[in-house]
Amino acid sequence: MRTETMAALRAQIAALERGSGADPVSPRLPFGIPELDAHLPGQGLALGAVHELFAGGPAVEHGAAPALFAAAVLARRVGPVLWIAARCDLYPPALARVGLDPARLVLVRTRRGALRAMEEGLRHPGLAGVVCEHEGRLDLVASRRLQLAAEVTDVLGFVLRRSPRFDDPALTAPSAAATRWRITSMPSLPPLPHASDVPGLGRPLWRLELLRCRGAASASFVVKGPDAQGRLAVPAHVVDRPLAPAWPRRAAGAAALGHPRA
Repeated sequence: MRTETMAALRAQIAALERGSGADPVSPRLPFGIPELDAHLPGQGLALGAVHELFAGGPAVEHGAAPALFAAAVLARRVGPVLWIAARCDLYPPALARVGLDPARLVLVRTRRGALRAMEEGLRHPGLAGVVCEHEGRLDLVASRRLQLAAEVTDVLGFVLRRSPRFDDPALTAPSAAATRWRITSMPSLPPLPHASDVPGLGRPLWRLELLRCRGAASASFVVKGPDAQGRLAVPAHVVDRPLAPAWPRRAAGAAALGHPRA
């Protein structure tokens, strides 16, 4: 009897592991950047999965870049987008600028029930995705519930972490999310080709840091921010070399936000 119980428990654990974003044959959404896609299991961002996003440095409180990242990815999917937040500081024109029509948004304002609302949203297959702005800890139990809900429908989920502290330990606590990304804004490119030494308001640059991904090493990439179709691009000055120095090769399981306000 004990042997049968242990075997059943091992089978359950294996099933959970397969559903944690590690399955390379699950549906994927490629970014269209060869170096980035090649680094991810399955050549793209896993659908039917939950991904964590937060901004680098003090921007973690407002999280413009991660929110635009999520909006750009979801702009390339079909269907409504459920966006859950406690604050009323979402800026629709910024979403439109990266390809996400604000008319597609279904907005939910809640603080204490944000994760529960996200779980319910992930269970609806008609959605393109669910974005939940979350402050505080995202523990293994809550994140596992989100992940299991997403796997049933192939809905894409983003937990957009916000905190008044850039060094908040809650941001690095273990979770069951398929990936964890830190997205940091960099000085934008010059707007005029003939004035390459003059900074300006050109297309933004981001540093994408993949801090955790089962089946892939941690890595860092420098990309252009989304265009009007929600697509990232490789900056001209890094086209002929790696996007950014990769971190030491190791499993990206170690623990490691953003909002379009303008």
